[in-house]
Amino acid sequence: MNKSTKIIIAIVSIILVIVVLAVVILTKPKDEKQVEKINSAEELEGLINKVYEGQENLIPDSAQTQVIDITDDVMVKSFTGLDNGNDLEYLVVSEPMISSQAYSFVLLTVKEGVNADKIAETIKDKVDYRKWICVSAEKVYTTSSGNVVCLIMSSEEVAKPIYEKFKTLVGTVGQEYEKTEEIELPPEMY
Repeated sequence: MNKSTKIIIAIVSIILVIVVLAVVILTKPKDEKQVEKINSAEELEGLINKVYEGQENLIPDSAQTQVIDITDDVMVKSFTGLDNGNDLEYLVVSEPMISSQAYSFVLLTVKEGVNADKIAETIKDKVDYRKWICVSAEKVYTTSSGNVVCLIMSSEEVAKPIYEKFKTLVGTVGQEYEKTEEIELPPEMY
């Protein structure tokens, strides 16, 4: 083989490598979407409404969606288990005013630079799933997507579909956390 043939083979080989790389890059599945950055409490309320679409039979009749003041540490703790709202931008809660069913759906946004996944884990660990007078939540689910953290707690039959709908709407979520109520019976009942 002469020198010009070797150069042509080398050029063709380089072109083939480039073409193969281009095909691999262009056909690689794109990363799933995350929820767009939420910039207001109204956008969180809108996301709750989208989650509720088609799920109306699961939601307690008296459920109301409300914006919570993140500077009110007592309210923040009541709905999230967090000691304060220092890391939060917005907090929106959907709960019944009066119900015999344990139900709480909470969406919040975290400030820039705050790890939403870590907040989701903290909420799972600290939220009071027995905060109602006569009932307690059987299941607690938390996760995050972008700057949004989701908490749903209720019975398994209610919490799971609401949680799954949230995940479907937002696409990619962070770490998923769940807790199941452990019912402690008095020793004489064993």
